[in-house]
Amino acid sequence: MSGAVRSGVRPLLTAELRARLSESAAHSGPAGVPDGETLAALRADGLLGTAVAARHGGAGGDAAAVNHVVEELAAVDPSVAIIAFQHFAVSARIAEWGTEEQQRRILPLLADGTWLAASAWSEPGAGAAKRNLASRGERLADGRWRLDGAKTFTTGAGVADVYLVLVQTGRPGGTAQGYGSDGQTFFLVGADAPGLVADLGLDLAGMRGSATGLLALDGCEVADADRLGPADGAASVIAGVRESGASLGAVSVGIARAAFDLAVRHARQQGLLELPTVRHRLVDLATRLEAARAVVARAGARSSAQPGLTTLHSKLHASVAAEEICLDVARMLGSAGYREGAPIGRLLADARGIAFMGPTNDLCRDLVAAAWTG
Repeated sequence: MSGAVRSGVRPLLTAELRARLSESAAHSGPAGVPDGETLAALRADGLLGTAVAARHGGAGGDAAAVNHVVEELAAVDPSVAIIAFQHFAVSARIAEWGTEEQQRRILPLLADGTWLAASAWSEPGAGAAKRNLASRGERLADGRWRLDGAKTFTTGAGVADVYLVLVQTGRPGGTAQGYGSDGQTFFLVGADAPGLVADLGLDLAGMRGSATGLLALDGCEVADADRLGPADGAASVIAGVRESGASLGAVSVGIARAAFDLAVRHARQQGLLELPTVRHRLVDLATRLEAARAVVARAGARSSAQPGLTTLHSKLHASVAAEEICLDVARMLGSAGYREGAPIGRLLADARGIAFMGPTNDLCRDLVAAAWTG
């Protein structure tokens, strides 16, 4: 399948997909909506099967493969990279926690792009740690569940075919992991489920083509077979996410790479590469980019003594480095980058957005510090 990830082979975007992504990045930002044709091309390309096992029709890629694909996408269109990252994350959760029936039913659809998956965890008032959820799940007499509430900052809202929804089903409480709460449960909810309504009402400063919006649950009924993981035990599912090595830092690396390429292209076009000061400045940017890529690669390889902490470090370091690189490139471009619609402005806004995506950078810091304090 075109664009598939094979073991030991560096995944490359096809020329057709790269062209679509480039056009999408230029137009979806100002419009504030995702490009349907680009998402259709992504579904057809085969990359969405990266994180799905071969027995379910996927490429069987590990976290390193996921991070690499996400970086490649983000270097052209960060918004689409975020959509893909969420798809990979949901695929991995189903592979880890899904029943045999769920895996047989859902994973092949995610692998071939028939279904696009999204996460719906955040909501107003819950904070970065996803506690104090107002959304509720109530078990009905017939064994089904009724979901009510509202989720926000759902990437892929309105374009996904299935959502991994987090709701409160039992008594809330603290958790040792510092993320999530006791009494929470995950459900896989189809986009066509009665009572589920997606809304792209969020007008974001960056990642404007990522379909990040709201999800309303109004008497949305799902079967117990749609529950992912143990009832009231979502915290255990969440705790294992960072252990996978898949890192949002890969998106940041792709953004930083795109910004660096802009700087080199500008310097070459303006004849500035003859100046030692310019060359040295570019080398410093390239070194910071390589450092960010290295820590993300270390997370994906899961080669450290504490892979979960390395994943947190990779998200922190790469997201901060990407924003700083974008700022430095904007300064290098001068007035050429200080105009409405300039690519560096879009990249900078996209880079800033990664810090607020879960776990947010401040929550990453809290989780890392917790490892020292016990």
